[in-house]
Amino acid sequence: MRAFAADAPPYLPNLWDPQHHAAKPDVSALRGLRIITEDDDPPFHFLLPDGSLSGFDVDLARAICQELQLTCSIQVRRWDLMAEALDANQADAAVASIAITPRSRRVFAFTTPYYKTPARFIARRDSNLQDISAQALKGKTIGVLAHSAHAAYLDTFFPQAQIKRYEAADALHADLRSGAIDAMFGDGIASSLWLGSADAKNCCMFKGGPYLDPAYFGEGAGIALKPGNVLIRRAIDYALAKIAEKGIYTDLYLKYFPIGFY
Repeated sequence: MRAFAADAPPYLPNLWDPQHHAAKPDVSALRGLRIITEDDDPPFHFLLPDGSLSGFDVDLARAICQELQLTCSIQVRRWDLMAEALDANQADAAVASIAITPRSRRVFAFTTPYYKTPARFIARRDSNLQDISAQALKGKTIGVLAHSAHAAYLDTFFPQAQIKRYEAADALHADLRSGAIDAMFGDGIASSLWLGSADAKNCCMFKGGPYLDPAYFGEGAGIALKPGNVLIRRAIDYALAKIAEKGIYTDLYLKYFPIGFY
């Protein structure tokens, strides 16, 4: 993947309260952590040419095990088999960018979110669009994927913008590159990866944001566990907070998302 330098240092999120210092749970009863993930969604989880697993989720799982001083095994499971593996005690946790939703909560227990998916505006680098507000975007043409939460958000909070809906991201990106639209609004993670790709041709950059309204953009992704597995949930939540405190989370975030999505 071709990457371009961001115009400013990326904003570094902190999803854990630095003033809250939880005691480390007693994990002596755990012989290790058996982690399951997928292998087909870079940069979160994917296979290297030698067949080994890599990605943000994979490195984060290893960091959790290291923080807890537990041995760690990481295996690939299909999404539709993860709940079964956890329920049958074949695995302890699924670190696979699983969105926390009312539906997924019926199947899994979750740790605190380890990332959220903001919405972001993107405009061409030569755009004179500086301020992002309902007034500043009045009359501007904003591209968005049709039938998306992002389109619904624009309808509600940017009603005086000219909203152009697209059925496919490729067409949306092409019009943004060419200047046929003033800006686009969409998923921050997907947009970050596109901005760093050769397809973007270094045309564009984030403007304003991030937008994190959970009613539109969800609660984020959590590490999924078997319901009732309180010890492992507390242990992983503790490890996530310590990893953030030590700067390890930031290092992983910048490694896999050099154009930060927040």
